[in-house]
Amino acid sequence: MEDPDALLAAGAAALGLRLTDEQRAALLRLVAELAEWNGRFNLTAIREPADMVRKHLLDSLAVHAFIAGGRICDVGTGPGFPGLPLAGVNPRRRFTLVEATAKKARFVEHAARALALDNVEVVNARAEAWRAPAPFDTVICRALGKLHEFVRFAGHLCARDGRMLAMKGQCPGTELEAVPRGWRVVAVRRLEVPGLDAERHLVELARA
Repeated sequence: MEDPDALLAAGAAALGLRLTDEQRAALLRLVAELAEWNGRFNLTAIREPADMVRKHLLDSLAVHAFIAGGRICDVGTGPGFPGLPLAGVNPRRRFTLVEATAKKARFVEHAARALALDNVEVVNARAEAWRAPAPFDTVICRALGKLHEFVRFAGHLCARDGRMLAMKGQCPGTELEAVPRGWRVVAVRRLEVPGLDAERHLVELARA
C-alpha cells in the first residue's frame, strides 16, 4: 500500500514546493476528512487516499506558480479543489471558494475549520448569480465546463487587470478559438502532475 505522506512529500518537492511539516499534516488531514465525509455524502469518485493525494492535492498544487495577487476565487470548487490546497500553502493570500451544491459547500466549510485556514471564505451560490464585494486578482476553476462557459459564469468576478485560469485535461484546441469577445488567451501551459499518467493543461485568460 502506498504511503500518502511519502507521495505528498515527493510530489510537492517535484513541483518545487517546500512544505512545512504543519502544511503537509494539514493537507493529509484534508484527505482524511474527505475520505470520512465521502462515505456519507459521496463528494468525489476518488476514494483511495493515495489517489486523493495525486488527483486532488498534487493536481491542485501544480498550478501554485501561476496564481497571482492577494485575492483568489475558486469557482465551482466542489469539495474544495484546487482552493483548499492552494490556501494551505499560501497563508498570506485570501481565498474565496464558490460552490453551488450545498453538501459540498458544507464540507469545504468544515474542512477549512478543521485545517485552521483563516484565509478561506466559502460561498454557497452559483457563480453567475453571485456578486462579490470586490473583484479578484485570480479566478480559477477545475472541471467547470468549456472556456466560454467559464467566462460567462465567472468573468464578472475578475478584476480588470486580473487573470482567469482554467484547469484542463487535454489541450482544449477548439475551445481556444471560441473565447468570448472581450477576452484573450494569454497562455496555454502543459502541467506535469507527479504520479499522474494523464495530460493536464492550464489556460490563462485576460481581458482583451
